[in-house]
Amino acid sequence: MADHIYKEPILTLRDVSMQFGGEVILRDISLDVLNVVRPGVSQGQVVGFYGRSGIGKSVLCRIIAGLLPPSTGTVLVADPQRPVCPGDVGLVQQRYPLFNHRTLLDNLLVAAGRKHAPAEAKARAEDFLTRFDLAPHRRKYPAQLSGGQRQRAAIAQQLLCSEHLIILDEPFSGLDIAMIDEVKKIIVEVTTSDELNTVVIVSHDLATTTALSDTLWLLGPERDAAGQCLAGATISKQHQYNLAEMGLAWQHGIQAKPEFVQLIEHLKEEIRKT
Repeated sequence: MADHIYKEPILTLRDVSMQFGGEVILRDISLDVLNVVRPGVSQGQVVGFYGRSGIGKSVLCRIIAGLLPPSTGTVLVADPQRPVCPGDVGLVQQRYPLFNHRTLLDNLLVAAGRKHAPAEAKARAEDFLTRFDLAPHRRKYPAQLSGGQRQRAAIAQQLLCSEHLIILDEPFSGLDIAMIDEVKKIIVEVTTSDELNTVVIVSHDLATTTALSDTLWLLGPERDAAGQCLAGATISKQHQYNLAEMGLAWQHGIQAKPEFVQLIEHLKEEIRKT
């Protein structure tokens, strides 16, 4: 029996392009994230998303989150698939924005209340406080929380009001080794708590992100047959890596394996070319 199979689409991009003032920023991006099923495992997904600074990663993230309509193309989410709307995809930015005048519990209640009746919203908020080890801090305000606690709260907040999809913008930036391990545990917790949960990690930390990922996307320019650089960044088929099919997903200690090290060097070289 196969160790994994793919089923219905969770996230689909079709021919997404973006222009600002006549300048092409993104061009013809088509992607599919399918529900991956592993026998006996609750298996969500992690997508690692790389690209040089200024290449258009933030623009694409806002398009995927439904916060910025593309110039052309479509983003579809959920099952059955429908065009993305604001709120369908959670977006956790580096500053971990929370309502400073509300307690941690109230922040989560506001998020849960967007989709659920008050009693259900409270039950879900309480559940996330427990799952994310935040219950002892429920009455604290954001200013009283550590950076790691604010990050966990921001992830929980977005999960409470999104449809299984969440984007983490540089979640490992500025963290020490112990805190990186904590964030990795949170990401694994999120993806294994529901079969459809999908986390897109936008990061410059190649090794940490790749070790967590099932799929990788590399955003960059393409060249035509004559070698001329085409306007706008894209994610070509050759820069969409299915790590499960490559035998490089869901393994403890994967970073020590020679084939993983080779992949990281390959990714670095591909990024340098962009």
